[in-house]
Amino acid sequence: MSPYTPAKGEWAVITGAGRGIGRFLAQHFAAKGMRICALDIDAYEAEQTARLCGEDSRGRGCDVSDRDEMAKVADKLIAQGVVPSLLWINAGVGSADTVVGAKDRTIDWLMGVNVYGPMNTARAFVPAMREAGKPAHVAVTASSASVTPVSGPFTLYATTKQMTAAVGEALSAELAEDGIGVTILCPGILNTDIWNAAQARPERFGGQRQTPDKVGDHWRAQPGPEVLAQGIDETLAAGGGWCIVATEADTQPKMTQRHEKQNAGFKRYAIQEGDKG
Repeated sequence: MSPYTPAKGEWAVITGAGRGIGRFLAQHFAAKGMRICALDIDAYEAEQTARLCGEDSRGRGCDVSDRDEMAKVADKLIAQGVVPSLLWINAGVGSADTVVGAKDRTIDWLMGVNVYGPMNTARAFVPAMREAGKPAHVAVTASSASVTPVSGPFTLYATTKQMTAAVGEALSAELAEDGIGVTILCPGILNTDIWNAAQARPERFGGQRQTPDKVGDHWRAQPGPEVLAQGIDETLAAGGGWCIVATEADTQPKMTQRHEKQNAGFKRYAIQEGDKG
């Protein structure tokens, strides 16, 4: 893929931009001269992000897990000339639940945001990006949990984030012939509010929940999203690919462990001469 350079005046559409990594991304690309369209389920926070990014930027409320809403928001923005040069599919939620033990609506929520959300967003914006025929890039925020073995109390989250990364891989394959590169960002644990994601949980998924504040102590002790800047810039300059920014020392050994287990399970089917016909 060709290198992607954020261009002054071009639009960057970022989901989950009301706080955390999404707000960092918005400010990061605004500083490079891009106009920002910040989308978030919390419309107020999306508008606050837009204010931080300059008068030419805008914020909109949008629930990425709602296919119809995502399509309507995208259609309206595109009609207004907001065709992204950079589409950053960032919205994501977390929950300390297991696949077997989680309530149905919790599973639906994580799947809705972390899996269907990236697909809904890509389906809503990519056709217009293709039609524009200009240099463009798509990025997906996955997680270090997308590339390490599923373990610990967050198995449901890890499962959905491995699917998030798979959507990024699918887009990479699908957009290659269009010359649109794809970045799959896999951050480690950062100082964001993902631990309290249920504060914006829609009613159809069980409604808002306030996680006890002490739960956030572990996340508050981590570095902020700013540590992603260099890796992001380098990956975009290379035309896309995996961007794994580890904040835990054991991320790479765990990746290696996962690959070794996969290789150990590989069984080659020996094709006999008589089978070739």
